[in-house]
Amino acid sequence: MYTAYPVHYYYRQGFTPIWATSANEALALMKMAVQGEKSDELFYDALIKLAPNANQAMIITSIRNDERAHNQMFREMYKDLTGQDIGQESQATAEPVDSYLSGLQTAFQGELSAVERYRKIWFGLPYGIYKDTVWGIILDEQKHADKYNNLITYNLPR
Repeated sequence: MYTAYPVHYYYRQGFTPIWATSANEALALMKMAVQGEKSDELFYDALIKLAPNANQAMIITSIRNDERAHNQMFREMYKDLTGQDIGQESQATAEPVDSYLSGLQTAFQGELSAVERYRKIWFGLPYGIYKDTVWGIILDEQKHADKYNNLITYNLPR
């Protein structure tokens, strides 16, 4: 048995999500992502030094290593799509870390912001390996936010 849809279903106006992105915008955001991932890496290096124990330092180190991998993936995708290299990250700077707990909170918010930015990149890419790769990066950023949320909860004053 087949389901018939009303005629207006086929003739409705096109829907565009609010975060729709052109290919050129996605490439520009990808270039910015490289800078952001490097800044995150430097920030996490400082946060690792403040960790109260080896287990927490190991968790942040794994996140920092993921950020390094994301940086490389964004560079490679940009090169594949444009034929151009992204310049060096000499401008990358890390925010100062005031305290371990405030650093965790800053990192948590940063990971959630990255999900928003990378979603825009995802919408501007063609279907295939690049879109799949950015989706994997988005999932990593969400996982990182979960880990930071856990560390925040663990380190709240009792």
